[in-house]
Amino acid sequence: MSETSTIPQADKDIPLLDRETVLSKDKNYWRWRRVQDVLLSAGALLVLWPVMLVVSLIIVIDSPGAGPIFSQTRIGRDGKAFKFYKFRSMRPNAEKELKELLPFNEMQGPTFKIKNDPRITRFGRFIRRTSIDELPQLWNVLKGEMSIVGPRPGLPREVEQYDEYAMQRLLVTPGLTCYWQIRPNKNDLSFDEWVQLDVQYIKDRSFLTDWKIIFATAGAVFGMFGE
Repeated sequence: MSETSTIPQADKDIPLLDRETVLSKDKNYWRWRRVQDVLLSAGALLVLWPVMLVVSLIIVIDSPGAGPIFSQTRIGRDGKAFKFYKFRSMRPNAEKELKELLPFNEMQGPTFKIKNDPRITRFGRFIRRTSIDELPQLWNVLKGEMSIVGPRPGLPREVEQYDEYAMQRLLVTPGLTCYWQIRPNKNDLSFDEWVQLDVQYIKDRSFLTDWKIIFATAGAVFGMFGE
């Protein structure tokens, strides 16, 4: 599957979406996608729990002082806050250290990112590159707070800075993966490009689109497109 056939180019001229149109479009798709999310997340948790247990033990050994799961408030559909889970890839005091690093932010817009973030642990770099750190979000999917495919959920401080265009990301349930997550150059994309691709996904959404992204995500994981 070629990259160009799976991932659309960001379109800066995409108009604002109408909320009622988005919510009313293809209700059967939304109902069956929820069934699909439950089956996929439950099945993955059943199969992957031994791997997740081993990862948890390595995290605690590699970086003692905190548990293996990192929870954080994120903003989901219609601005609803929820607890978001990841395997901990940073030092226990990473959130406190963030304030000192903010002046070195390399991203424009509300998101924070720097290359070679000093807070990331040795094992943390590996689980980020392989996206293993995202596996606990299968629980978020099972609970209905997230979907397998959808825009990545933002932090409250990020959402507070969204303009009208970026707020469109909150029209649908956030996901584990999306268009920009499967780009080989995803770490070089700007926040504006993330938003443009998320809006494009909302327009394109269908079972065919979702499965194209799911299969492309598997390729991205093996290709270690992560940070």
